[in-house]
Amino acid sequence: MLTPSERRTRARAAAFALHAQGGTSTAAATAAQLARFDRLVDPEGKLAPEERAKRARQALRSYMTRLSLKASQARRKGKPTTAFDLPVVGSVAEGTSDAATA
Repeated sequence: MLTPSERRTRARAAAFALHAQGGTSTAAATAAQLARFDRLVDPEGKLAPEERAKRARQALRSYMTRLSLKASQARRKGKPTTAFDLPVVGSVAEGTSDAATA
């Protein structure tokens, strides 16, 4: 059994090896994900590009934070969770979501 320090060192070595092989190109996936949130925060395309990008980043951060919370709650209960359990974008004040548009 590895100690926590040994696990971290092993993980760092594996990450460095992956980067050395060029296997970490996620640019296309990242761009697609940001485009998805762009469409969700401004479906009619009326916002200025800077404002749309700002809102899309915030929507993405909100989604990822809720995903993290859901995962930690599931770990505590011992239940698996998926991203499909979460609404994608919603009105925080109203408590609604647009999960059907995802």
